Amino acid sequence: MKILEGLLVVSLEQAVAAPFASSRLADSGARVIKVERPSEGDFARYYDHVVNGESAYFVWINRGKESVFLDIKNSEDNSFLKKLISHADVFIQNLAPGAAARSGFDSLKLREEKPSLITCDITGYGETGPCKDMKAYDNLLQGETGLLSITGDGEVKAKAGISVCDISAGMYAYTSILEALIFRQKTGQGSSIKISLFDCMADWMSVPLLHQIYAGKPPSRTGMHHASIAPYGPYKDRNGKEVLISIQNEREFKKFWDEVLEKKDSPEYKQFENNSLRVASRDALNRIIDGVFGNLPMESIIEKLENSSIAYGRVNSVEEFSKHPHLRMTEVETSSGMAKLVERPALFVGLEQNKFGKVPSPGENTEAIKKEFL
Repeated sequence: MKILEGLLVVSLEQAVAAPFASSRLADSGARVIKVERPSEGDFARYYDHVVNGESAYFVWINRGKESVFLDIKNSEDNSFLKKLISHADVFIQNLAPGAAARSGFDSLKLREEKPSLITCDITGYGETGPCKDMKAYDNLLQGETGLLSITGDGEVKAKAGISVCDISAGMYAYTSILEALIFRQKTGQGSSIKISLFDCMADWMSVPLLHQIYAGKPPSRTGMHHASIAPYGPYKDRNGKEVLISIQNEREFKKFWDEVLEKKDSPEYKQFENNSLRVASRDALNRIIDGVFGNLPMESIIEKLENSSIAYGRVNSVEEFSKHPHLRMTEVETSSGMAKLVERPALFVGLEQNKFGKVPSPGENTEAIKKEFL
């Protein structure tokens, strides 16, 4: 048995944020009915065709769902969706701001009709405020929230390589729905949850924001080096291969200085004896580390780090990551065959939480669902 077995989730969803949230509910056993536009379906199906002809994004965040084609502008389909929601425990939607409400799916009204219903509306900027009508895609939000200004190296800005704004919103939606389910179990009352991509990324940007507010400037762009901890970043061996190291406290640094760099009793240590000094003298410290590591093969560097219990990580390519001995993968059924996915990060020992359901083809379950709920 799965934890959320018996729960019905109806999700009027597209792209990434809402599908991420509903897929995690499906992983935990909820029955998730995904509502898609007729014929076209969720446009995320066509982002790419790399997974046996299907989109990597879609396969990743739509496992374990049923797909139904409904045109909410069509009166019959609109009425059917309302009937479907009347049976649901959770209703999720991430259409353009106001679109669901204009079609008769305003969350507050739905909850007036069914007080136990949990609703979750996901938008770019929320439903009020000066930016509520702005279109919101992941990279645009990375710019608006200042993430692009602190990511990169030196004068070069860079975006995060994955859809962090969408994923964060999906994760907050998922955890908030779980909170609402606990609240309903205690009180019998549902909840109306509002999630915006902007608010989610604003939370993740709290540390740079606090630096700006209280220190008058944000952390500088430092590439793969940490902006406020040193040494914490990549260093090259004699062949140009990179290893990341991380020093978290003064005890670790002393051990690193004495044993890895082999500079015990060196007078230079005073310049680096606490983290604030090391950050201020980062360039000088990096030159010392580069001078040692640059004369050694990677195997010797890693041996020294392990012997001194210094945290490290290799700078792997995605290809190397795909072959990582610690990577846990599983298979999921799609309409075009079996596909590999990363297993759930949270393992429930002794429960069937770790198995994924099938990725639906467009509108695959329309007939069966209409027959069941009409």
